[in-house]
Amino acid sequence: MMIVSTTGYIISALGPYHADVKNNDASIIKHNINFNMENMREWLQEEDVLIVDRGFRDLVEFLGEIGIESHMPAFLLKGQKQHSSEEANTSRLVTKIRWVVESVNSRIKQWKYLANIVPNTQIPYIGDYVRLICAICNKYKGPLSAGNPDDDQILAAKMKVCPEKKKNVLQERVTEEGLDRKTHAWKKLDAADAVPDFPSMSEEELRDITIGIYQLQMAKHYTQEHMTEDGRFQIVLNEDFPGILRAQVQSRHTSSKRYWLWVEYSPAVVKSWYWQCQAGARVVGTCCHIATVLWYLGYARHSVDILPSVQNWSKYLQDASEFPVLMDDSDISEEE
Repeated sequence: MMIVSTTGYIISALGPYHADVKNNDASIIKHNINFNMENMREWLQEEDVLIVDRGFRDLVEFLGEIGIESHMPAFLLKGQKQHSSEEANTSRLVTKIRWVVESVNSRIKQWKYLANIVPNTQIPYIGDYVRLICAICNKYKGPLSAGNPDDDQILAAKMKVCPEKKKNVLQERVTEEGLDRKTHAWKKLDAADAVPDFPSMSEEELRDITIGIYQLQMAKHYTQEHMTEDGRFQIVLNEDFPGILRAQVQSRHTSSKRYWLWVEYSPAVVKSWYWQCQAGARVVGTCCHIATVLWYLGYARHSVDILPSVQNWSKYLQDASEFPVLMDDSDISEEE
């Protein structure tokens, strides 16, 4: 069980614990606090805030009773296919901070010993080995988050104010005007030339929209995935709805799912965006797929040097459906 700071400094590495239903994330933390392991009650104080994932949902009430505030991403209710704009925005405020936990886990797994399956004979020592590695990382590795404090405060304020000012107006328009149903009126076009009035943006302006760099780092790879073999990135436009484009993108997590996304724009600015995925209604930043469309249309297509090339990976594979043409012996004799 890893407890880390917002900079990636490892405060504590507790365990190992059994892997069964009685030793889930919530049970482990309750065990740690109730037994005051490593004097946790001294360094965990009232009004502290713990950022956790959904696995700690059974812990929220317990933490509240001892005066500790906790936040986690929202859950989809039974029968609910998509989070509301408010839920998606709140979840983004959590994940914007919590990514550092996964990065710490990734950092310690870079050690060869922890990158592989450990034999059972190592169980008596594994806890000490993990803590030694954590101590070495704390001593010699730099912070995972080392931004400018003033810039961080400004960004945090922007993220908190953004959802208070507006809901996802494009989502409401898509629903009310049936933009997700009028499929016949949308025409496929090559994005490189189809939207001449889409605003040109710098990388800094894109980061201001995405509120993060991860989405833009993934944009190049996603652009390559959604390009056709002749190097075209396709979108669809509807003459009845000027200033709105639509694109279909592949789900990151489920290969059989494809979602539609919409972007509303003017020649000067990107106004709003909406995607059909679970968190697609948020206005606090964008997901990777919306960032991909914005990155390509507003930035990449204006610079040939950075456009990703489409790779035909099939040329490296053999095709078992191909067979040599066999000639009948009788045909050969007749020709002779």
